[in-house]
Amino acid sequence: MELKEKQIKILEVAVELFKEKGYMGSSVRDLATKLNIKAASLYAHIRSKEEILEWICFGVANEFFEELQTVKNTKVPAQEKLNLFIEKHLSVVLKNRDVTHIYSNEWKHLEVRLSEFVELRKNYQQEVEQLISEIYKAQNWELKSPSFTTKFILHTLNNSYFWFKRNIESTSEITDEIRDKILFGLLGNQK
Repeated sequence: MELKEKQIKILEVAVELFKEKGYMGSSVRDLATKLNIKAASLYAHIRSKEEILEWICFGVANEFFEELQTVKNTKVPAQEKLNLFIEKHLSVVLKNRDVTHIYSNEWKHLEVRLSEFVELRKNYQQEVEQLISEIYKAQNWELKSPSFTTKFILHTLNNSYFWFKRNIESTSEITDEIRDKILFGLLGNQK
């Protein structure tokens, strides 16, 4: 969904507000106050506070899917493909730290589109699991639990923004560190 200029501004301020107070602790009135407009004026641009949460959740999910498709369509050796997946997924997380925080923690407050979003997350996890299984098979690595491995990798990547302070380490340094920990932590002595 393409947002209009005013909706983008509302979204930016809402991200700050949701990060500060949480989705449930924020109101349309709070958002209007931060935007320096009347609450009733907001409804010319949004249907509800939940619509903003939908923009966040579905927007980040779509970015993850786009990056995953890039990885799947890239013709590189298996281990490089795993590196690329980690790099691409992490790039979405780190360029949108506040948005990813809301995506990861507030999605359960969706009401109207909750089942659609849960299905979207499940589909993404299945596609990632399939990719990881293919990579492990191509490398002749033992993969005891594809589901657990996938959940572990996604949880690690999605929550990585907690571990690093802004402006202290570059995104590439963070990506390298996490990629190395995931690869060597999971592979152990396998070569």
